[in-house]
Amino acid sequence: MSEERTAARVRVVLPEELDETEAEAWRELRVKSGAPANPFMEPEFTRAVGRVRPDARVAVVREGEELAGFFPYEKGRWGRGRAIGLGVSDAQGAVFRAGLRLPARELLRACSLSAWEFDNLEAGQELFVPAAAEEFESPVIDVGQGPEAYERDLRARSPKFFRTTAAKERRLGRRAGEVRFVFDERDPAALRTLMEWKSAQYRRTGRRDRFAQEWISALVRDLAGTRTPGCSGVLSVLYAAGRPVAAHFGLRSRTVLSCWFPAYDPEFATYSPGLILHLRMAEAAAADGIGMLDLGRGAAEYKDALKTGGLRVYEGSSVRPGPAAALHWLSREPSRRAHGFVRDRPKLAGYAQRTLKQAGRLRRG
Repeated sequence: MSEERTAARVRVVLPEELDETEAEAWRELRVKSGAPANPFMEPEFTRAVGRVRPDARVAVVREGEELAGFFPYEKGRWGRGRAIGLGVSDAQGAVFRAGLRLPARELLRACSLSAWEFDNLEAGQELFVPAAAEEFESPVIDVGQGPEAYERDLRARSPKFFRTTAAKERRLGRRAGEVRFVFDERDPAALRTLMEWKSAQYRRTGRRDRFAQEWISALVRDLAGTRTPGCSGVLSVLYAAGRPVAAHFGLRSRTVLSCWFPAYDPEFATYSPGLILHLRMAEAAAADGIGMLDLGRGAAEYKDALKTGGLRVYEGSSVRPGPAAALHWLSREPSRRAHGFVRDRPKLAGYAQRTLKQAGRLRRG
């Protein structure tokens, strides 16, 4: 890369090749950015992806002798890049020192990338936001004022929802047995149960089973054992008479819980165990010093009921002009625009959902 255009120098390494000095500089830059402490943006998540995705890389940026930034990505064929953990990561982007002068085109060139694709780019990523094709809300639950304040807010906003959910929890206890909640469950069997439920849910609703992809299953198992201040796996389980009825696996930092994989036993669906679980999670998270639960991009009734606000995330591709970038655009933009066309039309989106469920039933039948 030409140093006449920028004072930055870029070195590309495997995630496992990051030394602890570099990892600590990454964490410090992240804190100084002022962005929410999302665990997907920590070096531990990138390292975990590197253990299951051989194409994972990190661009280490220096200005002079100073570590000035880190850009995690995965490199595919023909120089097509993608966000680290694309498809499952709920916050994406680079971690740079404020004021770093490094154009996206030069960063991509240094990484030998013709394009870099993202679907959950966090707000504030000035290098890449201009390349976004679409903007979405990622609903959040603010519990920074404590569980009591959140409960009061929820009662005021959705009194019927809160009463109904509380009544269902009491009924679950009467009919199925004592209800017990564990915020940070360490039993591997509970994680296996959750993954089985989630796979069945994907198939039931006609969606691709993420856990059928070995790298995703391996990544979740790896992160379940990760215990660091910035990125720890948290398995939360709702039990009735000692039997799991709902569970969730996510990642947490000191102040943010990123909600990731929730599921429940369909046998208990009438009790809305997933909603009960999320209310218990919010209460326990607040008691443990967490200020925000990030529910993740995507429309869902339970998110609308629980959220107190939202963050902005972006989808798109940053491209470096050339034939490979043109091929990337042709392979991605038509399908992206088709999805957007359906999503922006509620009746058409509802028809698409029903079609997916019908397809799931046919596959099972």
